[in-house]
Parts: sequence; C-alpha cells; structure tokens
Amino acid sequence: MKSSFSDTINVREGEELNKKILQQFVHENIEGIPSGTMEIEQFGAGHSNLTYLLRIGSWEAVLRRPPLGPVAPKAHDMKREYTILSSLHPLYPTAPKPYVFSEDEQIVGSTFFIMERRKGIVLDSKFPEGIEYSPALGRKISELMVDKLVDLHQVDYNQTELVNVSKPDGFMERQVFGWIKRYERAKTEKVAGVNQLTKWLQNNIPVSPQPTIIHYDYKVNNAMFSEDFSKLIGLFDWEMTTVGDPLADVGAALSYWIEADDPEQLKKGLGKPSVTVKKGFFSRREFLEDYARKSGRDVSTIHFYLTFAYFKLAVICQQIYYRYHNGQTNDARFAHFNQFVANLIQYALHSAKGV
Repeated sequence: MKSSFSDTINVREGEELNKKILQQFVHENIEGIPSGTMEIEQFGAGHSNLTYLLRIGSWEAVLRRPPLGPVAPKAHDMKREYTILSSLHPLYPTAPKPYVFSEDEQIVGSTFFIMERRKGIVLDSKFPEGIEYSPALGRKISELMVDKLVDLHQVDYNQTELVNVSKPDGFMERQVFGWIKRYERAKTEKVAGVNQLTKWLQNNIPVSPQPTIIHYDYKVNNAMFSEDFSKLIGLFDWEMTTVGDPLADVGAALSYWIEADDPEQLKKGLGKPSVTVKKGFFSRREFLEDYARKSGRDVSTIHFYLTFAYFKLAVICQQIYYRYHNGQTNDARFAHFNQFVANLIQYALHSAKGV
C-alpha cells in the first residue's frame, strides 16, 4: 500500500526486502514495536544507497543499505554512518537518531542500519500541493539551509566518534588525489578536459582553515522542513560525513545549489531542476555571502572548492554510470549519466577560472 506521503514509492523491482526475516529482526532488536504485519515502501529520490520506510502499525522507521551489486572501495559504509549518527545526534539533533546496525547480510542482502523516521517536507524539484510559494518563502528556506550548515560547523568534533574515524590533517590533499584515483577506477570512455582539470586541482590546493565536522552532501533534498517552513527539522544521508575543511562542505553545497540562469545541462542533469531555481531563493553568491557573514570564515578561495565539488560530483556520477555500463544495475535513470559527467567536467574547468 503506497503511503500518502509524497516522498515514498512502491519498492522498485529487484530491490525488494524479505519482510518476514526483517520483521523478526526488528522485533528482536528494537524495543516498543507493536504487533502487526510489516509494510515496506521505498524512498525514490536517491541515486546511490537504497532507503526504505518500514511500518508496523503506528511504528515507522527508515532502513538504509548499500546499492545492489559491487560498490567502490570504502563507499557505502553503513557501520561508519551508524556510528557517526549515534554520537552526533545528541549534539546536533537535526541528525536522525539511529536504532540498530547489522552486519548480517542474510537479512537484507548487505549490511544495513535502521533509524528514526521523521515527518515533514522534503523538497526536490517542486513544492507539495497545497503550499503557496512566494519569493519570501524561498529566501526563508535559503537562510535555514545556511544556518544549519553554520551550526554543524560549530559542533565540537572532539566530542563525537568522528575524532576516531577521521584524519583532518592533509584533508584536501587526500581528497583531491583520492577522488582522482576513484575516477580512474570508474572510467568507461575518454572525457574531454579531465587531464587538464585534474592537473589544475593538484596544483592549486589551498591552505585549509581549522577543521570542522562536514556533512559533504549538503543539499535541499537531503533536508526536511517543518510544515510551516519555520524550521529545518531533519538532515539525512550522512554517508560522506567526516572532519575536514569546512569550505569543502560549502563548495559541495554550492555545486548542488542550482540557479535559474544556469545552463540547461546543469539544471536538468540529474532530472528536473531543483526548487532553488525559483525566484526568491539565494543565488550561489548570496548563499556564500550569508555563510561567510554568519560563520566569520574567509571564503576568498571558494572557486577552488566549487571546482573540486563539480569534479567530485562528476566522479560520483561516473561511478554510478560504471555500474550501469557494466550491467550491475539496470536502472534506466543512469543511462545518460556519462553525458552529465562530461558536462560537469566542463563546469569545473569554467569554475577553475574563478568566474
């Protein structure tokens, strides 16, 4: 039965879970579960990890597991994400509370964890029916996004498990060289400009400010808002979270923050344009200026971080396309990701010029 909430879909063919085994696991490992039959739906927006809504009676929770088929080394580490959320949630309640992690691949076919289900509004390419949009609302959402990013960067990582699973020293060097290696491993065809871009990145790494916790996948459709948009009540997809350069987090956020006058290939590369193209939402420049004012950080080298963010996004898309190209997934959404990769490389080269 499909939920009345617009963020879920019926489970995609080939991505089903064994309800009987999973329900037994839930009852044995999570307290307070009512009796009844488990219902399972899927959150359809993501392109990477598989995320499901579990429901038994009035109880609901969210299950996250890696994508089907082989995955890139060190990617989709469910135990790491569970560990991060367990220690971060008490200090940054916008992060959801995790319930249980399992390495038993007999249950859903991989490692996985289950966390609390939050209810609110998740935005992607449009606003839900019944919400009257205004430019003032777009500005309010923009401010909330900046505020929560600033708040995250103020959390003392020494009070979290991240201090044990992160290496902030030399962060940007490892990032640049590491993502270049990831691209090399996932190559399927020659892409114009890649060599020029990777050389520029290696030769222009800036001196990083003091390290902070970074989400590293900070974008509107990973956030959840209250129904009146007065608060940002949830932030999801903590897979890439680490301790590192906060400007790398800002650069990644800006790479996802699409503007109305961006090229069509950038606006529609991953589907329909983000709601951020609507009048009233911050431009990337306004987002950056608001962050700089509220955080007090020098953002004068942001063109490097945005350039790297476009490259990193290109690599992620290339890894997904590699799986499609090699028959490890037959999801038709990924058939043209190679074209988006090529476009992102060009946007990165353009950004490297500091314009």
